[in-house]
Amino acid sequence: MAGETMDVARDEMDYDVVIVGGGPAGLAAAIRLKQLAKSQSRELSVCVLEKGAEVGAHILSGAVMDPRAITELLPDWQADGAPLNVPVVEDQFLFLTKTGAHKVPNFLLPDCFQNHGNYVISLSDVVKWLGQQAEALEVEIFPGFAAAQVVYGDDGSVRGVITGDMGIEKNGEPGGNYQPGMQLNAKYTLFCEGTRGHLGRELMERFDLRANSDPQSYGIGIKELWEVPEAQRKPGLVVHSAGWPLDTKTYGGGFLYHGADGTVSVGCVIGLAYRNPHLSPFEEFQRLKTHPAIRKHLEGGKRISYGARAITAGGLNSLPTLVFPGGALAGCEAGFLNASRIKGSHAAIKTGMLAAEAAFEALGKDRQHDVLSTYPEAFRASWLHEELHKARNFKPWMSKGLLLGTAMVGLEQTVLRGRMPWTLHTKKADHEYLLPAASCAPIDYPKPDGKLTFDKLSSVFVANVSHEENQPAHLTLKDASVPVAINLKRYGGPEARYCPAGVYEFVKEDSGEDRLQINAQNCVHCKTCDIKDPTQNIVWVTPEGSGGPTYSGM
Repeated sequence: MAGETMDVARDEMDYDVVIVGGGPAGLAAAIRLKQLAKSQSRELSVCVLEKGAEVGAHILSGAVMDPRAITELLPDWQADGAPLNVPVVEDQFLFLTKTGAHKVPNFLLPDCFQNHGNYVISLSDVVKWLGQQAEALEVEIFPGFAAAQVVYGDDGSVRGVITGDMGIEKNGEPGGNYQPGMQLNAKYTLFCEGTRGHLGRELMERFDLRANSDPQSYGIGIKELWEVPEAQRKPGLVVHSAGWPLDTKTYGGGFLYHGADGTVSVGCVIGLAYRNPHLSPFEEFQRLKTHPAIRKHLEGGKRISYGARAITAGGLNSLPTLVFPGGALAGCEAGFLNASRIKGSHAAIKTGMLAAEAAFEALGKDRQHDVLSTYPEAFRASWLHEELHKARNFKPWMSKGLLLGTAMVGLEQTVLRGRMPWTLHTKKADHEYLLPAASCAPIDYPKPDGKLTFDKLSSVFVANVSHEENQPAHLTLKDASVPVAINLKRYGGPEARYCPAGVYEFVKEDSGEDRLQINAQNCVHCKTCDIKDPTQNIVWVTPEGSGGPTYSGM
């Protein structure tokens, strides 16, 4: 099975710290560790594993970036050529009806939607630059190597990870080019896989890290990158929208950011606690682009890339315990994204730094494999905790409907300035909200025109998705009978709609029986299926290293 490793002899390598994931959190942690070691003239071995073919290949975000954390990490980032080149010059927030758009006066916008001082970026480009800074500090980065298994000691502590075996065939047997993965041993292992990391999920269950937190809330973010005519270019313009095409009970909204070189990022985020199984986030995004207020930015342009990624939205109330014997969680692996700002890269960098500082302190005292308790303590004393505390009720309020949610978020953020005496809590996981198909109205989605709106398969093509054809499917089922017997029969087969890449489709056998077909080669690694499957029967595990999308400029 993909994501598992065989019981064979393996080469082993020893490090002080192994970091799983070469995104903003993982690279920030690696850079900070090396900075601290250099400042004290200490030797410190640090390794970063990145499942993408290259650093940044799997990185997808809106994105408008708050530079506060990167300035703390690398104060000379501007002089050193960090790709933060487009400062925000204008904010617009639109409430959309089917044909109209109502702009909120900027003086009424809460701070979370004020972006002056921030930058329109490509997060994949920023991460590539961070990778260069890490390598300059002699961090060992291994792209194309997915961490497939956690190594535990006899005392139960985390001792490192094993990378996925290469050359396993569909039947699970070693092929002619089989290569066993390596075991990377560490005194501390930091997990920075991003949202719904498969090893992070295992660790949360094994160490009961979610015992004192609300269930995590998620959204699916879908994005396209466009190149638009010169007359339509407005570098630094940031547009957010709420309302149409979603109904007032479904959490979500759109974004449109004018970046550098005539590019426009357009997309939407839809909360995965939606109830109607007929809803297709991909199709809702295609509809959004047809609205006159959005269409005018794109017409005459060309779509050049596409991607999708689940994001965490539960905020402070949904954070798990961050540490366990031998390691820690950082970035979106834990769920630090601020949903009210739709920003997580600054939080990922900050928490990567905090985890690194705790690990460095412990190593300086000749400790290993124990609990890095100073990390959560430092987080609670940080500006990030203060920021997330102010926004702690955003997702629970918005889950109560657009009108009530907007009013209460406005009250909390604008009038009370985040100092409200109450805290709302989420009681259910996203997959528990789905209703039976028979009780919900079907949604009629128009056919794509191939110019402004597109189908899933053409979208996967411009996401540059590639997986080794003969490898085991990395989208696994606990029980192969469940998709037809329960999901299709009761919920109308929602996996065929919530997946933004056409991975899941129900086909008829010659006998007339239905069968779920999994087109794993289409997968963009968004993790939506792992989150939204109403029976929690789908389990996403790592494919063979380097498989997946190859994002450029996203």
